[in-house]
Amino acid sequence: MKPTRPDYSAIQADNTAAEKHPFSAAVENWYLQHRRSLPWRDISDPYRIWISEIILQQTRVVQGYDYYLRFLKRFPDVFTLAAADEDEVLQQWQGLGYYSRARNLHAAARTIVAAGAFPDTYEGIRALKGVGDYTAAAISSFAYGLPHAVIDGNVYRVLSRHFGVETPIDTTAGKREFAALAELLLDRAEPGLYNQALMDFGALQCTPKAPDCTVCPQFDTCIARQNGDVSRLPVKSKRTAVRDRYFAYVYLRLPHGETYLRRRPAGDIWQGLYEPFLLEFKNKPDLAEVFTAPEAATFSSSATYRLLRENVLHVLTHQRIHADFYIADLARPVDLPGFQLVPSAEREKYAVSRLVEQLFEAVEAEETTV
Repeated sequence: MKPTRPDYSAIQADNTAAEKHPFSAAVENWYLQHRRSLPWRDISDPYRIWISEIILQQTRVVQGYDYYLRFLKRFPDVFTLAAADEDEVLQQWQGLGYYSRARNLHAAARTIVAAGAFPDTYEGIRALKGVGDYTAAAISSFAYGLPHAVIDGNVYRVLSRHFGVETPIDTTAGKREFAALAELLLDRAEPGLYNQALMDFGALQCTPKAPDCTVCPQFDTCIARQNGDVSRLPVKSKRTAVRDRYFAYVYLRLPHGETYLRRRPAGDIWQGLYEPFLLEFKNKPDLAEVFTAPEAATFSSSATYRLLRENVLHVLTHQRIHADFYIADLARPVDLPGFQLVPSAEREKYAVSRLVEQLFEAVEAEETTV
C-alpha cells in the first residue's frame, strides 16, 4: 500500500541526530555543483533581493533576468523607487504582467523610506504590501540568514515527490502540512543556502514534466520514483476556472499620427495601464458590430476603418482574452470622455499591457508598409 504522508517523527529524529537532514544535505551538495549564476545571488542587499523576488513571483527566471537589470538601472535603491511616480514604475514594469506587483512594490518602497530603513525581521518584511509568506521567508533567509523555510511551486513538487505526500497543495490542510515539513527539513545553520538549493533543485532537476530521475541524487529515497507517481505529484484538488473574454480594440488615428489613450480603471485586469478605445463583447464580434455599437457613435460615422488583426489570443491565469485589432482614421479630433490625445512619438512613454503593445506593433508594421 502506498504511503500517503511521510513519517514526520522520523524526519525530526534524523534532523536532530545530524547537523542537517540527509535530504537537505543532498540537495545542498547538488546545488553547489549545478547552481545557476544569477545577479541576485551571493548578495545580502535586501532591496535587490526583494526586487528579484517580486519579479520572480509570476515570471520565469529566463524572462525576468533582463527586467531585473533594467529595473535596477533605473531604480538602484529604495529611495529612487519611492520618489518615482506610479506611471514610470508601471512603464519600467511593462511586459512582466501582473501589474499589481509593481504598484505594491512602489507603495512598499514608500513605506520603507518612511520607516528609514529596510525591515530586518521576518515579521517586518511580511508586513510590506505585496509580500507573502514565501517572499518574506526568501528575503529574510537570503539577506539576513534568518531560519525561515520557503514554500513555492518548486518546493511543493520536490517535497511531495520525495516524501510521497498526497495531500492536495491547494487546500488549507495541504499548505499547513507542507509548511511543517519544510520547517522540519530546513538547514538552520545555512537557511539561505538551503532555500536557494531547494528552489533550484525543483527548477532544474525535479522539473514539472519528464524529470531525469536517473541522475537525481535522491533516486534511492524518492517515494514517487519508487511508486511510479512522479508525473502525478503534487496533487491538486481542483482545476482553475478560466473564462473567455472578447475584446475589440480600435486604434483611433488623426492625420498627424496622434491617437487616443485612456487609463484603465480599478477593479479589472491591467489596472492603471493605458489602452486605446475598447469594446468588449460576449462573443467574437464582426466589423459591423464594432462600429455600430452605441459607444462608437462618436467617431464611427466620420471615420475610415478596417480590421488590422484578428483572433489575437492573450492568456492570463484565469482568463483567455480573444482580441481583434481595428484601425480608424479620423479627419479631426473627437470628444472621448476619459481619453487623452497622445502624439505618436510619445506613445512609448505610456505603460500598456502586452496585448496593447501587440496592437501598437501591428499599427507600426502597417505604417511602414504604406
